[in-house]
Amino acid sequence: MWLPHASDLRAFLAAAAVAHLSSSRASRASPCATPPPPRFRAFASSRASPPPSPSQTGSIASAAAAACEHVAEKPATCTADELHYAPVPGTEWRLALWRYLPPPEAPKRNHPLMLLSGVATNAIGFDLSPGASFARHMSMQGFDTWIVEVRGAGLSTRESELAATNTKSDITPDPNFDESSTTKASIAVPAENMSSSQPQISEVPVITDKNMVGTSISEEPQLVTKLSNALAQLGETFSGYVKDSRLKNIADSFFDRVSELAPAASVASLEEVSQRILGLLELPQTSVISDQISNLSQRLVKILGENQRSVSPKLFGWQERLSATIEDLQKQLELIISYDWDFDHYLEEDVPAAMDYIRKQSVPKDGKLLAIGHSMGGILLYAMVSKCGSKGAEPELAAIVTLASSVDYTTSNSSLKLLLPFADPAEMLRVPAIPLGALLSTTYPISSRAPYILSLLRSQISAKEMMDPELLSKLILNNFCTVPAKVLLQLTTAFRDGGLRNRTGTFFFKEHLNKIKVPVLALAGDEDLICPPEAVYETVKLIPQHLVTYKVFGGPEGPHYAHYDLVGGRKAVHEVYPCIIKFLFQHDEVSS
Repeated sequence: MWLPHASDLRAFLAAAAVAHLSSSRASRASPCATPPPPRFRAFASSRASPPPSPSQTGSIASAAAAACEHVAEKPATCTADELHYAPVPGTEWRLALWRYLPPPEAPKRNHPLMLLSGVATNAIGFDLSPGASFARHMSMQGFDTWIVEVRGAGLSTRESELAATNTKSDITPDPNFDESSTTKASIAVPAENMSSSQPQISEVPVITDKNMVGTSISEEPQLVTKLSNALAQLGETFSGYVKDSRLKNIADSFFDRVSELAPAASVASLEEVSQRILGLLELPQTSVISDQISNLSQRLVKILGENQRSVSPKLFGWQERLSATIEDLQKQLELIISYDWDFDHYLEEDVPAAMDYIRKQSVPKDGKLLAIGHSMGGILLYAMVSKCGSKGAEPELAAIVTLASSVDYTTSNSSLKLLLPFADPAEMLRVPAIPLGALLSTTYPISSRAPYILSLLRSQISAKEMMDPELLSKLILNNFCTVPAKVLLQLTTAFRDGGLRNRTGTFFFKEHLNKIKVPVLALAGDEDLICPPEAVYETVKLIPQHLVTYKVFGGPEGPHYAHYDLVGGRKAVHEVYPCIIKFLFQHDEVSS
C-alpha cells in the first residue's frame, strides 16, 4: 500500500487550506462545516442590560430572557436556548457562547457551568441531538450551561468579518453591469484588500504584433502596483508574524517562480533584484523601505518585459503567469494572517473573556464557575489551574472535569504522535492552517469503501457500535473546523520531555500541577487512541491526591470508550454523565 511522503502531505494540506480560505468570506466568518446564513444577529450584545441580581424575584429563565431581550434570531446551526457573543479585549474577536437554561423544576445550582471543546472543534460535539446532548443534559440537572467556541471555531467571528457579511448582503448588483464587456483599469489596490478571494486581475491582455509579444502601456504599471502591494504585505507579515524570518521560504519560492518567467540571459539581473527585495523585506517596514520595494518591483517587471521583446523564442502570456504567481503569494499570506494564533491565545485571552462574560450574565455569589473540558478543552483547564498554582493565586473555578485530556503524552502511544514529523516550525509554516473540517467532510463518505485506509478515522473518534451512525456522521461532518498550524505546533510540545509548555518554551505546565487548589475529576476511555488512559494518568499523578478523582470508562467485555464516546457515546448518558453530575454537585457549594 502506498503511503504519502511528508512533503506530498504538506503540499496537499497547503493546497486544501488555500482552497478552503478562498471559498468565500462568509464561510471564513464561521469556519465550520455548516456556516450560518448571512446577516445573522443572534447574539446578546455586551451592552445588553445586566441580568437581575439574585435578590430579585424571578427564575434564571426570566433573568436570561431580560438579558437577551434584543436578540433577533439564531442561525439554524445553533440549537442552544440563546446565543451570546463575548468580545475579547484588545482584539476583533467575538466568541460565540451557546447557552442552555435550566428548566424551572430543575434543582437550583450555585455556579454556572462552562464547557470547552477540543482542538479544531465547535459546539456541536456537546449538542449532537435533543436525545444526545451533553449540554442539554447538564442544563436539565439545574446548571446554567455555556459552551464556549474559541476564536476560529464555529460561530465565533471577527467584527470586520461580521460587518463585511452584513454589508455584502445589503449590496444590490447593478443590472447594467456587464463584467465581460469591461476593460481592466490601472488601479492601485490597497494592500489590505489583496486578500479578496476574487482575483484582482482576472485577465491581462497580451498584445501580439505578428510573431512579437509586447507589453501594453497600461498593464505594466498594473503589474507593478500589484507586485508592490503583495511585497509590502509580505514585509509586514515578516515583521508581525514571526521574528526569525521563517517566512523566507515562502518568499524564496515566490521569486523562484518569477525567475521561471525570465529568459536565461536575464536570470542574473532578476536574481540581483530579488535578493535586494528579500533584504528589504526583513527590515522594519517604513515609508522609505516601501518606496524602495516599489522601485525594485518596477525594475523587476521591466526586466521581464524588456527581455521578452529581445529574445527568442518568446514566452507567451508571461503577464498572466506573473499575475497568477502574485495572487498565489497573496493567498498564502492571507492564510497566515487569518490564522495567526496559538494555544496561549486561547488560554490567556479567549477563556478569560468567556469566563468574565458568563459571570456577568449568571452572577454566581462567589464569582466562580464550574468547568468541563474535552480533549484540548481539558488541557486548557489544566493549564489555567497550573498557572494559578505557580503564582499561588486562587482560580475562579469551583471545580473542573477533564475528559480525555493530558499535558504530557510522552509515556503513551497516542495516535497524535503522527504530528511530530510536522512539528518543525519552518515546516509547519508552509501549511499555516489545516482545514480539518473540509478534509473530514471530503474523506468521510468514502471511508467505508476500499482500500479502507480511511476507516481508521472512525476508531479515532468512536469505538465500534458506541455511537449512533447518524450522530457519528453529524459529528464528523459538522463538528470540525480549521486549525492554525501554530496551535498544533504548541500542542506537540506535550509529546516532548517536560510536557506542554507556553509559546516561548519557558513555562512547563506540569511542573505546577502539584500546587493547584481546585478539585479535579479526570476521565479516560479504555480504547481512546488519541488520549489513552496512560496519558491521562501521567497528568493525574501530579495533582495532590486529596483533590483528584481518576476513572477509566470501559471494560474487558465492553462497552468500550474512544475519544468522543465520553461525551456522545450510547452509554455515556447512563455511565459517564451521572459520574460527572455527582462530582459537580459535591463541589457546587459557595465558598465563604
